[in-house]
Amino acid sequence: MIRSLYVRTVLIFIVAVIISLAAAFVLAIHMYSNNVKSLAEGQIIAYGKKIIGELGEAPSESLATVMRNAVDLPGLRVKIMDENGRAVAYGDAGSGEQTPITAEQLDLVIHGGIYRGSVTYIRKHHNTASFLIGMPFQLDKRPHALFITPEIARLTETFRKFTLTVLGSVLLAGSLLILLAARDIVKPVQRLTDATRRMAKGDFGIMLQSKRKDEIGVLTESFNEMSGSLRQLDKLRTDFVNNVAHEIQSPLTSITGFSKALRTKTMTEEGRRHYLNIIEEESQRLSRLSANLLRLSVLQQDRELHHPGRFRLDEQIRRSVIACEPQWSAKGIEPELDLDGVTVYGDADSLEQVWHNLISNSIKFSDRGGTLAIKLRRHGEFAVAEVRDRGQGIGKDELQHIFTPFYKADSARDYAVKGNGLGLSIAKEIVDMHGGSIEAESEPGVQTSFTVRVPIEPKGGIV
Repeated sequence: MIRSLYVRTVLIFIVAVIISLAAAFVLAIHMYSNNVKSLAEGQIIAYGKKIIGELGEAPSESLATVMRNAVDLPGLRVKIMDENGRAVAYGDAGSGEQTPITAEQLDLVIHGGIYRGSVTYIRKHHNTASFLIGMPFQLDKRPHALFITPEIARLTETFRKFTLTVLGSVLLAGSLLILLAARDIVKPVQRLTDATRRMAKGDFGIMLQSKRKDEIGVLTESFNEMSGSLRQLDKLRTDFVNNVAHEIQSPLTSITGFSKALRTKTMTEEGRRHYLNIIEEESQRLSRLSANLLRLSVLQQDRELHHPGRFRLDEQIRRSVIACEPQWSAKGIEPELDLDGVTVYGDADSLEQVWHNLISNSIKFSDRGGTLAIKLRRHGEFAVAEVRDRGQGIGKDELQHIFTPFYKADSARDYAVKGNGLGLSIAKEIVDMHGGSIEAESEPGVQTSFTVRVPIEPKGGIV
């Protein structure tokens, strides 16, 4: 089996050209033979009439002389037959013997008809066909038949050799052009293959240059886009691992340090309880991190709604606000709710986590005594919820990464605020799973708002 695309392409093109040329050769020979026969038949009849005219003017004893002078064309045979079948042949005998003229053919011509048919030349290696013309005439007041046979095989053979020469030249020139064209096609594919192998070994910095506008150019452009996506994905993976390691190492360091401090015999009971509280908080932080990582992994792999149903979205948001009451009360924030009654179809437990994460995030980064405004409206086929807070805000460059796991805007890196940067990532995965969207807008130092669009009906229609 041929594994080289270049060789396979060249062979396919050459075979296709050979088949096309062979078909053209057969068709050309057939058409040429038909045309030659049609033209030659008329000329042979006119030539026969000329011979008959000369025979009519000459005495019978000079028949041989007249025929030798008349039959001067190469490849031409003339046979004169009387009513009894006696025959005298003149002309070129170098083409081999021909099949005899039948009694039916002779009888037709003797009785005044013109015969148009075929005859076969019998040769040593192969037989050839030609046509036969029979014409009546009177010699010494007795009916005779004049049969003329041209050997058109000579003309056909000449044309065949000429045609083979031309088609052979076309095949040679076409093959050379195919070799060059196939190389032009296969070369960029080979470059893509080499680049793919390098990428498979972990080299994601490959970018191929191409000025082509055809399918190969589109493929090259798609490869570059894939390379860029993989490069970005590899960076995200590396950052993800680093962030996980950092988020785990920080509480473990605290737990280890305070555990050692607890062994000090001179520590007071109050100090001991303080250290134990810190160890408990850090342990809970590790537990939340583990739970969020597991939750995010499940959402990224499983895109199905496991417990779908219809529920009032406005009532769910109110419950989430109430559940976060200890957080907003501690900062003196008074929530402002403007919720229309909207019923949606979805996974109630998952969407409740979205509101909890968004509300908790807004409370964390709101100024003390600030505002938390939540609005819910129905727009066409979507329920649109907006969660807006007044606080630190997020920079424009940082806003585009806000849903990346473990990403925290620099202005948000406040060690007094608990969190691991997974809440917004989880919220986005849940909204995407419902076929909706979530967007963030912010003015640094003024406010930040999150807008969530959730379909009223499921993606497949009413359930």
